[in-house]
Amino acid sequence: MADRDESDLARMVGPDADAVVPGPDPVVPGALNLRDVGGLRAGDRVTRHGVLFRSGNLARLDAAGTRALAELRLRRIIDLRGDEEVAREPSRLDGIDLVTQRVPLFLGSVESFFRDDISLDEMYRRLIEESSTGVVDVVRGILADQPVLVHCTVGKDRTGVIVALTLAAAGVDAEAVVADYARTERLLPERRNRAVIELLRKMHPEAVHVEDLATRSPAPVMRALLSDVLVRYGSAGDYLRAHGLADDELAELARVLLRTP
Repeated sequence: MADRDESDLARMVGPDADAVVPGPDPVVPGALNLRDVGGLRAGDRVTRHGVLFRSGNLARLDAAGTRALAELRLRRIIDLRGDEEVAREPSRLDGIDLVTQRVPLFLGSVESFFRDDISLDEMYRRLIEESSTGVVDVVRGILADQPVLVHCTVGKDRTGVIVALTLAAAGVDAEAVVADYARTERLLPERRNRAVIELLRKMHPEAVHVEDLATRSPAPVMRALLSDVLVRYGSAGDYLRAHGLADDELAELARVLLRTP
């Protein structure tokens, strides 16, 4: 564990309005919350476009959506959902030649988080501690093939944490990582959010974290997670090292994801 003072934390996770210079998001009809993570600042470099994509589930792609997804020329899709989620909403990838890698991240069902009414902070803490082997497997999947898309059901929590750790470990500025995570809240359709919240409130009328769990990606939550990783491990890269990723793999992650403008 590295010793870091408050000035280190402020420098690494403080606000920076110029942290993100995203390009236009790919238009894939039927895909939820799909975007390219290119254009994020990493010191004097930026993340490459067309290398790492993130999204929610791919179960509602129509023919046009499948064609549009194929045009991204993905070589690998990493699906973070559990078996029940995949069986309920299988991805529509007919005719697309790629590797599908399954890495279920949650220990327990998605429904259990709503039933137990845990906070996003607690969910993310559990994810990085209890599913660290899966986190490393995903990073290795990203290294294995590009372009690559990482997704879960909504593309908010599992995908958000995995992508954040990956970007931070590659050297992306902390506030750019936070800003990319926070974009999800603006990309989820309002109609979808209202319907989901209405259903969940009927199922869990006493729960206080329903809206956060289902629809929100607050910047302070990700900022707190990165700060916690910084304090306990030294960096996101050190977190991955502690759970088995090698130094040469971390160097390759930066090479794959970053470029000099």
